[in-house]
Amino acid sequence: LLTYLYTNYFDGAFVFNTKEILEMSANMLIPLVSLSITDAVIRYGLDKNYDNRSVFSNAVMILLAGAAGFLILSPLLLLYPEIRPHVPLLIGFVLCSCFRQLSAQFARARGLVRLYAADGIFCTLALFLANVVLIAKLKLGITGFMLSNMFADTASGLGVWFIAGHRRFFSRKFVDKELLLTMLRFSLPLIPTAELWLITGFSDRIFVKYMVSPTEAGVYGAASKIPNLIAMVSTIFYQAWNMSAIAENDSKSKSQFYAQVYDAYQAMLTLAAGGIIAFDQLLSHFLISKNKDAAFEHAYLYTPVLVIAVLMMCYNQFFSSIYTVTKHTKNSFWTSLVAAIVNLVLNAVLIPRYEVQGAIIATFTSYFVCYVIRLIDARRYVPFRVSHLRFIVNMAVLFLMCSFVMMTDVRSLDYGTYKGFPPLLLAGGLLLLAGFNYKPLLATAMKLLRRKK
Repeated sequence: LLTYLYTNYFDGAFVFNTKEILEMSANMLIPLVSLSITDAVIRYGLDKNYDNRSVFSNAVMILLAGAAGFLILSPLLLLYPEIRPHVPLLIGFVLCSCFRQLSAQFARARGLVRLYAADGIFCTLALFLANVVLIAKLKLGITGFMLSNMFADTASGLGVWFIAGHRRFFSRKFVDKELLLTMLRFSLPLIPTAELWLITGFSDRIFVKYMVSPTEAGVYGAASKIPNLIAMVSTIFYQAWNMSAIAENDSKSKSQFYAQVYDAYQAMLTLAAGGIIAFDQLLSHFLISKNKDAAFEHAYLYTPVLVIAVLMMCYNQFFSSIYTVTKHTKNSFWTSLVAAIVNLVLNAVLIPRYEVQGAIIATFTSYFVCYVIRLIDARRYVPFRVSHLRFIVNMAVLFLMCSFVMMTDVRSLDYGTYKGFPPLLLAGGLLLLAGFNYKPLLATAMKLLRRKK
């Protein structure tokens, strides 16, 4: 819905690309300002060997120091022409987001799962309503987008802070210097890891902007919002899984536990990816407005392979959780570095020849290379079974579905009936995926039902 709002009320693909650059700039600054300390809050906050008061107090002090350093160095942001007019709002965006992340993640670490879930819903609604008021009603454009995010993050962070009573856990006397250094040793390698993933995910748009056109970069950015539906599902799963993985870290049966969870995770995301690819043209038609810029008309062509690329990213996220649980965060860094290098090289080689599709191929390939490396490396720390046959079949079917979508002319479709030969092939692909992946999901569902009884 927000993608439709932005593409409908922003003045064309060029302005949408500016919004994407600002959002990515904020996402790149957040790990630097927070020192990725919120990841340490989860890891050590869930560990019964550490005092939550010390974990939280350490994290707050680190975040305050990071915020102070950011404010001192913030004039450097003026060096970038595209973000120069929005620097004050960008600073507010970053600081509000850091505060919200710390408040929400500490609630998770304390086991306040219901509050954490409710906060996620509240923050989403607040963001949506603020966007409607500031962008659709008041026509504030990019400024409205930035203010909406600041409002939602601040309201969310303060709400969790007061409802959860975080104030009781913060005091300078609770600061534990030894634990503080331990938390930093854990979180610091995650900073370049986060930056490298952002570079891998966003560098292609920079290449497209300068090698193709800013308009195509904006269209590509809009098309990437639909695959992010998978990332949303994965994030919800990952947050719950990460807590369970830390709790199961000392269990003798953890290898079996990881195998079962990964099978269900792979099956769930594969079916979600297949569904998005099958309905790609319909989703693009209804979620990406063409009113402001006709260039958005062909955004659907960029979505299918991007969906598979995001799927690979989600698999990488699962293996990253093993590094987090076993405290091998340096491995997250070097595997992400390999992916970033592959992405940059392939962007430079493929975009001049294949334009936007070259960028998409580069993104998928970099995530796939990282997947292969982590599949081998992460299982050295937690050995567990993986079905390579299921992975190969799933990928083959998904790529076939991509080809069906990209061979269909969007202008020839009747969106009321969605008739034609390709939709039948897409339906067949979905049935194949369901038939090949239902067992892990069924086993997980049965286990959950037995627990309820």
